[in-house]
Amino acid sequence: MGKVDHMLATRQSLTPTRESLTHKFTIDRHEGYLTIGHYPDGTPGEIFIKIAKEGSAISGMCQAFCRAFSIALQYGLPVEEAVKRFKGMRFEPNGMTSNPEIPEADSIVDYVTKFMELNYGKSSRRN
Repeated sequence: MGKVDHMLATRQSLTPTRESLTHKFTIDRHEGYLTIGHYPDGTPGEIFIKIAKEGSAISGMCQAFCRAFSIALQYGLPVEEAVKRFKGMRFEPNGMTSNPEIPEADSIVDYVTKFMELNYGKSSRRN
């Protein structure tokens, strides 16, 4: 067997004080807030979702998703790659949204990835 090259990723933590964007959304009458913490260059490094139904199973799943998504970003996963893996996931709540740019979402995860794609993807307004 030949030598195996291992990629070694290093985590880029965010600064203790950082800029962020908070976005209010509604999916099928379920209200939530998405907060995206930025690195100094404006790229996203963490996400948080606050769902109105605190303590619910969906709130816990959102926290788990946010933690995994944030760690992936901090280890260098491009937004576009994250979008490929999470966009289109379907589970409740789903349906019409309060955002005219994202009129329908298959789930909260789908909504968040569509929002990230619109605002932080290669063809986003921020670039």
